[in-house]
Amino acid sequence: MIRDAIQALPRADDSSHEISVLDAEGGARRRPDFVSVTRGPGMRGNLNVGLAMAKGLAVGWQIPLVGVHHMLAHALTPRLVSALDGDGNGPADPAFPFLSLLVSGGHTLLVYCKTLTHHRVLVSTVDIAIGDMLDKAARVILPDDVLQSATRASYGALLERFAFGQVDSDKAYAYPPPQAGKDPQAPEPTTSGWPPSPPLLTVKAGSKRNAMLFSFAGLCSAVDRRITEAVDDVSREERVAISREVMRVAFDHLASRVILALQHLSRNRKTGAGSVLPIVVSGGVASNQFLRHVLRQVLSKRGYFTTTRLVYPPVDLCVDNAVMIGWTGIEMFEAGWTSALSCQSLRKWSMDSREKDGGIVNVRPRTRHEDGRMLED
Repeated sequence: MIRDAIQALPRADDSSHEISVLDAEGGARRRPDFVSVTRGPGMRGNLNVGLAMAKGLAVGWQIPLVGVHHMLAHALTPRLVSALDGDGNGPADPAFPFLSLLVSGGHTLLVYCKTLTHHRVLVSTVDIAIGDMLDKAARVILPDDVLQSATRASYGALLERFAFGQVDSDKAYAYPPPQAGKDPQAPEPTTSGWPPSPPLLTVKAGSKRNAMLFSFAGLCSAVDRRITEAVDDVSREERVAISREVMRVAFDHLASRVILALQHLSRNRKTGAGSVLPIVVSGGVASNQFLRHVLRQVLSKRGYFTTTRLVYPPVDLCVDNAVMIGWTGIEMFEAGWTSALSCQSLRKWSMDSREKDGGIVNVRPRTRHEDGRMLED
């Protein structure tokens, strides 16, 4: 992998006195300006492998190290795409500030991204991530022959294909968005009359229908009970209906919190933001076309679609990828941020600047370079 990456570096200029890197054939390649690597959040065992390699390259080539926040990289992926599409001289799009809906197997967050390094988490999940819920639900709902056809463990994507097949137009979804002024999470029964309870409508402590929280564990339990406790075998048609309904309820729940956040930001003048904010939707679940349809329809029904732009990475860049880590490293490095070689991987690492760990750049140890000098905290 490293050998292939070195082959992609520009060839070194023979007239240059800068230190070069030798490729597999012994040719001179330009030394990178820095090494970018995922520092967290995530499983430390996996993170340590990449971090150790990156530190070795940084020491061997005598260049800085940039430790990247995994979820920030997802949020910035559309800016990478805009830079590649342009001439490289214009501003990255979307410009700050923007909202970021981060939906993956490990995280579900709605974040107000004020600047590259200043973020505020508006909504987070109280239990499991939406991608985790979809994967678990898929393993219960999908028939054995569909599960066995999977070539990789992307069960959420398999659930979408099982539910909708090849969608030629939005009409195929037959999705009626909640009416303005009505509950955005009203339960709809499936063909068998099974209505999964929308998250946070009824809890022991009372209704949290307007709480700035996500919750998806209850949907997992509802699916498990419906399938495993059925007296008769659940037909394939009913499994399709359940698949659609579980995604609808989950995506309505996401959309309801996006609407609440837009309303909150439009009232809160301290943020300097009104309702006119781009919304970046990224992470593995952002590739789900039904989710994109639901968000678009709900925003339109609530009067936000003409003033609020939904921005998605290309489908192949929604899942975890090295490109987004490299791009985020570029943005951080150009803003003056690098990481000390003593930095460690982080299992938990908040994006929020108000949290105890300090957010993106205040977590220790950190380094900022100014005028060619390295300053370490």
